[in-house]
Order: sequence, then structure tokens, then C-alpha cells
Amino acid sequence: MKTILVVGADRGIANAVCKQLSTRGDRVIASCMGQVEFGEGGIDSIGGIDVTSSTAVKKLVDELRTRKARLDWLLHVAGVLGLDELGKIDYDDMRRQFEINTLGPLRVVEACIPFMGTGSKLGIVTSRVGSLGDNGSGAMYAYRVSKAGANMVALNLHHDLSKRGIAVVALHPGMVATDLTKNYPGNFSYIQPEDAARGLIARMDELTVETSGQFRHANGDKLPW
Repeated sequence: MKTILVVGADRGIANAVCKQLSTRGDRVIASCMGQVEFGEGGIDSIGGIDVTSSTAVKKLVDELRTRKARLDWLLHVAGVLGLDELGKIDYDDMRRQFEINTLGPLRVVEACIPFMGTGSKLGIVTSRVGSLGDNGSGAMYAYRVSKAGANMVALNLHHDLSKRGIAVVALHPGMVATDLTKNYPGNFSYIQPEDAARGLIARMDELTVETSGQFRHANGDKLPW
């Protein structure tokens, strides 16, 4: 049985990840922005964790310490998507997205490193929209820039943590039908959060120190940085 911390588990993909991991017998600690009662599977929910707040992240650390947790996995899913285009950029919203999507995972991971060790795994859910090599359309400045920053956070953490035996991967969940994507432009074949969750769990299952430092689609494809 693994002990797994999932960050951003209020709803959507991370919520589905928690339920699937619990169903298969893992000990799941769900970090949530609000107060979420899963009501099934014995999922241990910690509410009030805003990834932009150092005070809230300290609360998460204190809760993990109280539980004497040793994390086999940390899967950081918390994020936000805002749409914009050149000439209509809201720089305050851009800073908000950067705080959540880029600094959020770094703040949480840095605080939780003491609970991880040789053999632990770290997954940061970003987006292929943040890939420099995959950008063929432009626009979405705030989201693209913040997710490109998250990709750099993941790659930097790989270089620092793989030396300690901790494997790191950046993950793209696919085009998932959630509240975040309901206003996303274009026509796509969306998958459900439960499908994305299965793919993310499979990628984490197969992650090793030898394969650390990659950007992977939930379906297994390797993505360009």
C-alpha cells in the first residue's frame, strides 16, 4: 500500500484520481482548497489548502507531520485556466494564473520534500499548451506562459531530486471535460476525468528514476518541452 498525496482534489481529475487510488487500496491524502467529504474509501481529506499561500501550505505540512506521513507519491494537479488573446490580456489575471499554475506546485513540493525519500515519485500536472515545441497557434498568453513555467519547475525538480532517488515527471492529462475547459475554444474530442485519472495513475505507476525528467501525455506519449 502506497501513501499518496494528491493536491487540488476538490473536483475533476484530481478527485477522480483519489477515488481510483483508494479503490485499489492505496492510502490517499487529498489536499483540497475547500472542505471536501469524499464519503467513500477512507480518503483522508485536508481542506483549506490554497497553493498560493505559504500559510496554507504550512498547514498542509503540519497535517502531514501529525499523520507521520512518508509520501510514496506526490501528485500535484491544482491549476487554473483563463483565456485571453493579444490586445485583451488581463495582467492581473496573468499574475493569478502564474501564482497558481507555476509557483503553486513549486511551493507545495518544496515544503513536502522532507516527507519524500529514495523511491518516492513526484508528478506535476501541467499542459501541452505550455510546450514550446508544440505551440502552433499562439494566443492564451497567461495559460501558456504559466504552464511553460510549470514545465520548467518540473524539469528543475528532476535535476535536483533525482539525485536523491526521487523520480519526477510533468504530465498532460489530455483534453478533459471539466469546469476548467468548458469555455476552451475549438472542437475537441473530450475525455472524462475518470479516463484522464486512469492515464495519470498509469504514468505514475511506471515512473522510475531512470525515466525521470520527461514530459508525458496521460496516454503514454512523450511530449516536447
